[in-house]
Amino acid sequence: MITIIHGDDIVASRKYLQDQKQKSINLTVFDGYVNFEDIIQITQGGGLFSSEKKIFIENFFSKNKLNSSIAENIVYYINKNSTQLDVFLWEGKELQKKSLNLFDKPTIKTFMVPKTIFLFLDSLLPGNYKNTIRLFHKALQNTEIELIFYMLQRQFRLLLAASDKKAKETIDEVLRLAPWQKGKLEKQSKLFSIDKLLGLHRRLYEIELAQKSGSLPYSQAHAIDFFLLGI
Repeated sequence: MITIIHGDDIVASRKYLQDQKQKSINLTVFDGYVNFEDIIQITQGGGLFSSEKKIFIENFFSKNKLNSSIAENIVYYINKNSTQLDVFLWEGKELQKKSLNLFDKPTIKTFMVPKTIFLFLDSLLPGNYKNTIRLFHKALQNTEIELIFYMLQRQFRLLLAASDKKAKETIDEVLRLAPWQKGKLEKQSKLFSIDKLLGLHRRLYEIELAQKSGSLPYSQAHAIDFFLLGI
């Protein structure tokens, strides 16, 4: 069986991926690059196509040239033996139909970020804290706070990159964005000074450290509220 896990809700998709790994007794994990011989050895070594063996391939689509002979051989082999293999492919973004159609009749698990979060991120503007806090709590109604915080960190990381010409041309996370997304980020970033963006980015990092160490004096939601007041 082939299962493709994708979408821009990385928190939810990775949770699903980890749940599948924890249920597996005999598993092998690849991060992007897969050697064709390794796949054959894993599936046939120590017993022909053992039902206990599960293969997890992360970032296969983004880290491989899909028209290369190596990638084509791997896709062909997995498709040919899809009834005997148990393969999970995880990608931290939404895949296009062209990529999904490379594999024969896969089970597709799609995890997408709710639109309310993008409305919240678009509202991150100087002096707009009342509207921003309102949209933050609206997003909290149907979204895990871990995802909101991750997207908040990502937004300021992208805003910093959008304000730097060299970063825009070298950082993969920015290069993968559509032109309209880059345009929105550039427009939003121009409303902040570089020092302000750096300070906000640093504050989010401090909140993350305090949360992980258990030294945050209030809830993560309250910490975000205070952070938004300072934008």
